[in-house]
Amino acid sequence: MTEQSDTNSPTPNSEQSAQPTEDVKTESKTDSWQHRIGGIWHDTSNRLTKFFPVDRAAQTIKQWFMVDEAQVAEILAKVRAELPTTEALLIGKPQAGKSSIVRALTGVSPEIVGQGFRPHTQHTQRYAYPSDDLPLLIFTDTVGLGDVKQETPVIIDELLGELQQESNRARILILTVKINDFATDTLRQIAEQLRQEYPNIPCLLAITCLHELYPNPTDNHPEYPPEYEEINRAFTAIQENFEKLSDRSTLIDFTLEEDDYNPVFYGLEAFRDSLAELLPEAEAQTIYQLLDEQASKQLGNIYRDVGRRYILSFTIMAATAAAVPLPFATMPVLTALQVSMVGLLGNLYGQTISPSQAGGVVSVIGGGFVAQAVGRELVKFIPGFGSAIAASWAAAYTWALGESACVYFGDLMGGKKPDPEKIQGVMQEAFESAKERFKGMKS
Repeated sequence: MTEQSDTNSPTPNSEQSAQPTEDVKTESKTDSWQHRIGGIWHDTSNRLTKFFPVDRAAQTIKQWFMVDEAQVAEILAKVRAELPTTEALLIGKPQAGKSSIVRALTGVSPEIVGQGFRPHTQHTQRYAYPSDDLPLLIFTDTVGLGDVKQETPVIIDELLGELQQESNRARILILTVKINDFATDTLRQIAEQLRQEYPNIPCLLAITCLHELYPNPTDNHPEYPPEYEEINRAFTAIQENFEKLSDRSTLIDFTLEEDDYNPVFYGLEAFRDSLAELLPEAEAQTIYQLLDEQASKQLGNIYRDVGRRYILSFTIMAATAAAVPLPFATMPVLTALQVSMVGLLGNLYGQTISPSQAGGVVSVIGGGFVAQAVGRELVKFIPGFGSAIAASWAAAYTWALGESACVYFGDLMGGKKPDPEKIQGVMQEAFESAKERFKGMKS
């Protein structure tokens, strides 16, 4: 049984990643979000004419949905600025559990995490979840960090460069140390320099790989926290070593399913609570929402489990976008978010689809909600509480659309022809349930 090692480089079998498909990824590098939205909404406005047989009414509806690129860019900038994004700098030696922390917080598979990390500087790699365009979590991972003193100044300079960039996002340092590793001079030196330059950025010390000190024979995790003398002694020594450098410390052991330790993410609740105490309220609430397992427990399907993590992320973004008090102006942004979500879910289920194809899936699944979408936007004209209602509606609709997309792609993956009646039933049921779950949700 071994601790999950960091997966910092793409693997041959990791094409199903947290990033969109290669076609989508290539397009996102060459075209701006504004151009993508323009293309998506051009297709959508053409479809709308089919719903309204009277030409004048059709033209009026199309005008409602037309938003110029400058306005879209302004809305996107506002959404980005208001997203409760957390930047976490993961600092520790290889195989100290850094990528396991990413898996625990995002729910994605090891392959997806590995493919998601991208080289950023010589000694750092970055992973944005769920997407680079509108991330909720940004992880910066130190790679190749050994106890080699000649590399330390370079690593410190690169990390300081990360922190020197202006940002209104919440930031946190996460130091990872294996429970049986006491050769931590380099890590201490790096932490000392970072805390000296940025004392206001909180620091969480995560002591990992607890099972390596379990007494023999021990086949599973004990009740948390572990009350083994050897672990307590090592934990106390490491805490004392980093006493002036960390704000909080916690014990975790995040392994792989095949390692047969249960739970896989041992100590996740304590880790989550420690993060929440160190982060601002909005960011802490997002972490709690992303780790909410209530809906996922019923199915136990790994694809649906991972898919729901993505759906929840895009649901939070959709609510943030919908709360912008500009009737109809936010709809292209919401559509772009939902199309991106469906494309990402398709990729998760092994279906390589283009943005236009993803837009077609959205139209098929959510077509019955067009009238309600218009009604949701009209409600923004109500002073005071219109935007809050719109945010809740957008969250519920996005969640229901994601749930339905999972059923749609799941049928395709199983070699079945998607049943429109079944999918619409899932959409209605998920929407009604989500309305209660996200009632009163605000950005």
